[in-house]
Amino acid sequence: VADCEDPMAAGASLHWFRVSCNLETFFRMKRNNFSAVNKIVQSSPVVKQPKRGFCSSLNQTHMCNVLLDWGSLPHHVILHIFQYLPLIDRARASSVCRRWNEVFHIPDLWRKFEFELNHSATSYFKSTHPDLIQQIIKKHAAHLQYVSFKVDSSAESAEAACDILSQLVNCSIQTLGLISTAKPSFMNMPKSHFVSALTVVFVNSKSLSSIKIEDTPVDDPSLKILVANNGDTLRLLKMSSCPHVSSDGILCVADHCQGLRELALNYYILSDELLLALSRETHVNLEHLRIDVVSENPGQIKFHSIKKHSWDALIKHSPGVNVVMYFFLYEEEFETFFKEETPVTHLYFGRSVSKTILGRIGLNCPRLIELVVCANGLQPLDNELICIAEHCKNLTALGLSECEVSCSAFIEFVKLCGRRLTQLCIMEEVLISDDSYNPDEVHTEVSKYLGRVWFPDVMPVW
Repeated sequence: VADCEDPMAAGASLHWFRVSCNLETFFRMKRNNFSAVNKIVQSSPVVKQPKRGFCSSLNQTHMCNVLLDWGSLPHHVILHIFQYLPLIDRARASSVCRRWNEVFHIPDLWRKFEFELNHSATSYFKSTHPDLIQQIIKKHAAHLQYVSFKVDSSAESAEAACDILSQLVNCSIQTLGLISTAKPSFMNMPKSHFVSALTVVFVNSKSLSSIKIEDTPVDDPSLKILVANNGDTLRLLKMSSCPHVSSDGILCVADHCQGLRELALNYYILSDELLLALSRETHVNLEHLRIDVVSENPGQIKFHSIKKHSWDALIKHSPGVNVVMYFFLYEEEFETFFKEETPVTHLYFGRSVSKTILGRIGLNCPRLIELVVCANGLQPLDNELICIAEHCKNLTALGLSECEVSCSAFIEFVKLCGRRLTQLCIMEEVLISDDSYNPDEVHTEVSKYLGRVWFPDVMPVW
């Protein structure tokens, strides 16, 4: 700017310089993701770089005044930026100019969408505007591939989600998720309405690979429709807490979906036949099996047992499978479990679990990787923890709360496991003083055996 002889030219150059700096600041904020943008802007013919010391004519002054025209950015650059914007900001940006509005409707921006449906008086999240929902159904339904519905606890929201599902007749959805943020609202609506809407997607998509329909009234006939139309593509199915699905229904899925790699279900529909079906040579290796063991009424459910040879067949076929079990039982309901070797890798106890069951785990769960005990009672778990450390050679994570372990036994447990314990979450009140150590001294010994600084967790006092 100092080399310009014409004051007007110098002012124009200064103005251009300030604008360029603003643009540079904007792009620097996105430089990790938009490195290509800088190259395009710098090479764009729209941006004329002023020549220093060559601003003496009016034409040259005009050249210095030319600013970056945001509307002339290439579509793929605007698209890349839009993909980082929330929907509301993207919609506002689409009103800037015709070019941005064109990008707003590019199919790539509408392959993934989450419909949020709620009752405004009781919900904490904002609902997707009805006008936007209609625009998506009319203009972008054919582009949708990854779709989820997040609903609150009201039956009206669940019914609204099903109304949308029933209109997705021209879609090629690959991923479908139904999420209840509070109590399972899909269970509060008429079963026929839900199944009818879900069937529309099952019939028309033809390429579903991932389905999450937990806490819903899906039933056996709708699962048969699912596998008839998407049996070759289905890879993940999560359907815990679906009381209208029987063991025959899930067995139908295992028989026809040979590419299924992840499965989540309730224990009551787990059977020897299902495990054997998942172990056939024609079936791909299962990677993740989640089993929820739930009881709402103590003593009213008698849990069946799974034979050891069925588990063995699964592990022989899929040696790397993660078998995850969540238990929400009362102590008297555990009698069936862990009497024989069980290939569980991740165990979570949401309610109290007895010393007897923890002792069985130490003896019969050699593949155990992670163990979380939320409650046990007032009987110290010293022997049970040491047994687990001695026999569960793959254990890398432990969480304990609302139970008791002597400081010496806990230190011995850590010593046996050593540095393979990558996660160790122990509430401070779990550790009980003994003749050798008190809770204040434990962290030093534990840190020594872990090879890193460790302290017990403390419940915050607000």
